[in-house]
Amino acid sequence: MYQQITLPNGARLLTEEVSGARSAALGFFVGVGSRHESARENGAAHFIEHMLFKGTERRAAAQLARDTDAIGGQLNAYTTKEHTCFYARTLDRHLDRGLDLLADMLFHSKFDPADAELERGVILEEIGMYEDTPEDLVSERLSAAVYKGTPLARPVLGRQSTLAGMDGDWLKAWQKERYHAGVLVAALAGSFTQDQVDRLTGLLAALPGGPAPKTRPAAYSRAVTAKRKAIEQNHLILAFPAPTYLDPRRAQMLLLNSLLGGGCSSRLFQKLREERGLCYTVYSYVADHADTGLLGIYAGVSPEQERQALDTARQVVLELAGHGPAQEEVDRVREQAKANLLMGAELVQARMSHLGSSALLYGRVKELREILDEYNAVTREQLRDLAGELFRTENASLSAVGRVSPAAEYAEWLGR
Repeated sequence: MYQQITLPNGARLLTEEVSGARSAALGFFVGVGSRHESARENGAAHFIEHMLFKGTERRAAAQLARDTDAIGGQLNAYTTKEHTCFYARTLDRHLDRGLDLLADMLFHSKFDPADAELERGVILEEIGMYEDTPEDLVSERLSAAVYKGTPLARPVLGRQSTLAGMDGDWLKAWQKERYHAGVLVAALAGSFTQDQVDRLTGLLAALPGGPAPKTRPAAYSRAVTAKRKAIEQNHLILAFPAPTYLDPRRAQMLLLNSLLGGGCSSRLFQKLREERGLCYTVYSYVADHADTGLLGIYAGVSPEQERQALDTARQVVLELAGHGPAQEEVDRVREQAKANLLMGAELVQARMSHLGSSALLYGRVKELREILDEYNAVTREQLRDLAGELFRTENASLSAVGRVSPAAEYAEWLGR
């Protein structure tokens, strides 16, 4: 059972003790991601994530690394389109030092101009790495196409042209304006004391308040995009619009995705790989936001087998839309989802992440029992109806990277 403290300045603290744990996980979840940037600010949230590891008023970057290693801790961060998270995991006897390290980084980073110059180069290398990873590139291009004209179309990492205008002073001011109590959720799970909770509460209470960041609404629009690249395989994503993460059918959506392409027993894996040998990697995934979402089907195939793979994937989704799943499939993916949920709950870091991200994105935290009940309530008929709603060829999009055909040919295949 978790506990929540909501402070007058808007900050929230969620805690959950885990019996028998010898470690603790602490995360600061900030409701600022790439979709909260303007076009010229693209990449700022991710740049700030990097800068918080480059030194504080008390510690140089190397000292941050040494202090983390000295307690055997793990310190990391990530940026998404919806939010940014900074987190640490330590043994319970080192939690005070872990909290001090994380708070020092988050609220007292220097943003030294020379460090910003160096880190810009690191991020440009990171962008180059993504460009050289076709599986990432084909996904990024899909988002850019179906959400064209909105912040969701822009890459989390930013672009060289936007990063060039960001120096240390600009980034520090951007963070100061947006990182306030009103967008902050702290989550602590594992083994900890009331004194540590009180210390964390005092830290959050001292922060200034502020308004929630404004976002431009986004909606899925069908699109086709193709990029020629001299690589061995063609990387493809066939996509359909999907419900938002706030939709009450989210448990249905997750189970539908699982039986479609979530594992080795899924329809896509069995049909494209096991029965027809068309590819090595094939899966489906859900990328949902507060106001829109999509379900993507990814496959890496040889150019010679591309059309067969696309035809087969389309047949799989149309079959699912027309007839729905078998009861055996529903029971199987339901048990998979419940097992993953319960096994994940044994990890303090997973519990911390669930607390923080749920409170920030959904406005509330669902207990395990509630989530299990939602999975148990899903019926075969609900999944059939949801598949029929989603898998309509007139709403399909496609992204292709490799030795691919012109976009017009894929559009023709989709029946445009």
